[in-house]
Amino acid sequence: MHPMLSEFIGTALLVLFGNGVVANVCLKKTKGSDSGWIVIAAGWGIAVYIGAFCSDAFSGAHLNPAVSIAMLVGGKLSPNDTIIYIIGQFGGAMLGAVLVYLFYRDHFHATDDGDAKLGCFCTASAIRDNKQAFFCEAVGTFALIFPIFLMVTPSLISEHAPIDPAPVLGLGSLGLLPVGLLVFGIGLSLGGTTGYAINPARDLGPRIVHALIPMRSKRDSDWSYSWVPVAGPVVGAVCAAVLYRMIG
Repeated sequence: MHPMLSEFIGTALLVLFGNGVVANVCLKKTKGSDSGWIVIAAGWGIAVYIGAFCSDAFSGAHLNPAVSIAMLVGGKLSPNDTIIYIIGQFGGAMLGAVLVYLFYRDHFHATDDGDAKLGCFCTASAIRDNKQAFFCEAVGTFALIFPIFLMVTPSLISEHAPIDPAPVLGLGSLGLLPVGLLVFGIGLSLGGTTGYAINPARDLGPRIVHALIPMRSKRDSDWSYSWVPVAGPVVGAVCAAVLYRMIG
């Protein structure tokens, strides 16, 4: 499988399961309505594990432009390959968001809260302070990327070129489990301020889908905030890669 397609499929699954658990908790008349933050954090941890498990052998399972940019800064991915990865990630995130909407379509119609509907696509800060939210997203992404570097995961930190048809040596299910647990932990410990996007594609791709889908009682897509979950993760990822190169 070509790495762009691998990233596309893996990120689509990531968003389907991740935004899917948010929809299950936040929309009206679902079986999981109002089941709480721990369910959301656990669902996102599992979402990362599933997406990574399905794409690891073919692309190293970045599933996140922040990871690919960190690999670029770390000298492990070329600029052209980074672009290929990011295109796949954004495309997959948008497909995943569409699938979540179609799956929960009746429940979106049953929900009048425009903020809850938006939250099924993208993130927002709990207290409106974009500078503080930017800091939180940068720290949260640093807390994702730096431990991944320290785990010395061969499939994430590899010399593999996406145009090479030979697959990356994957870690298997148990090797990817720590990454899912890491995301679960970030959600529990650091997710309460901004909803922990920590992934530009996971936030911006679905936000675009939200803007395009006709939906009753839909609010605007909060474009004044949209730069935060893009710029914050990029800065956090670059800081993590630079620090790792300094000490590695």
